Amino acid sequence: MIRAAAEDDIPRILEIEREAISPPWSHGALLGEIYRERSLFAVAGESYPVTDGEKPRTAFAVNEAVNGFIILRQMGDEGELLQIAVDRAKRRRGTADLLIGAALQYAKDNELKSVYLEVRKSNEAAVALYKKHGFISVRQRKDYYSNPVEDAVVMVRDL
Repeated sequence: MIRAAAEDDIPRILEIEREAISPPWSHGALLGEIYRERSLFAVAGESYPVTDGEKPRTAFAVNEAVNGFIILRQMGDEGELLQIAVDRAKRRRGTADLLIGAALQYAKDNELKSVYLEVRKSNEAAVALYKKHGFISVRQRKDYYSNPVEDAVVMVRDL
């Protein structure tokens, strides 16, 4: 299940981010993204049944069972996928696919023409994931990443 990120999710997001992203964002940067207009900051988690009056539904609580997150920011008529990460223990279960699907749907709903991203050249699993979702490599950015220094592959998907 996918839902909008909330302030109380940030500690869990930071845990996931620290094991997956170098360098990680700060608490303040993540908080700012939650309240940024023209941005999607979503989390994925395990759902459980909830009774809301007479109508049953599924949900997952803030700061509970968060398995991954994604941040997509609108830049004019394009979207930039800034971050995506999934808890190491929850990988290879389709969570990243759900998050990318939500981001692409958000981009379409907001009439964006394309979505682009940068990914470490050595991150073959991520490159394969993005290709699976229709992204293509368009160029490289030399020494884009630090810790360790590495080139980025710029990928784009037209909508």
